[in-house]
Amino acid sequence: MTELRAGFALCGSFCTFDKVMPEICRLKAAGIDLTPIMSEKAFETDTRFGSAAEWADKIAEICEKPVIHTIQQAEPIGPNRLLDILIVAPCTGNTIGKLAAGITDTCVTMACKAHLRGGKPIVLAPSTNDGLSGAAKNIGELLARKNVYFVPFRQDDPKNKPFSIASDMKLIAQTVEYALRGEQLQPILLAD
Repeated sequence: MTELRAGFALCGSFCTFDKVMPEICRLKAAGIDLTPIMSEKAFETDTRFGSAAEWADKIAEICEKPVIHTIQQAEPIGPNRLLDILIVAPCTGNTIGKLAAGITDTCVTMACKAHLRGGKPIVLAPSTNDGLSGAAKNIGELLARKNVYFVPFRQDDPKNKPFSIASDMKLIAQTVEYALRGEQLQPILLAD
């Protein structure tokens, strides 16, 4: 995957950031030219999982580029053909719903729309508490779309959060490889 240009976008599933950072490091170590993108909320919101500035600095340092965090910065991704593939990990139920409905009101949804218009693949790694309830129909809608691929996911806590799903972030690189060939990594639904 050397010489590959990939966008790596983070949405506001803050509890997942620590699982995503090692995967960003792996992709960078594999020689991928990474462009970091953070949703406005991810870029601006301090949480119990860390400050926004710490996360933004960390991803910028790994990728060796400044973070795209506005709609205006994300829009040129498509017309300028800046990326070969775009990864959204974690991808929240909110972002999944907006992508399914064609809503472009964040830098991440703009990056996806701009990138997809060139017929290039996006990889979504869902992390949402309503993946098996409110977000389920949106996931189904995106599963049927051309050039949209999912990092395989599972229920992350069936007993305490029966509708919650989370992708296995360790499968991001493999999902990217498959997506570049126009294939969905299987199985999409992982067992415990």
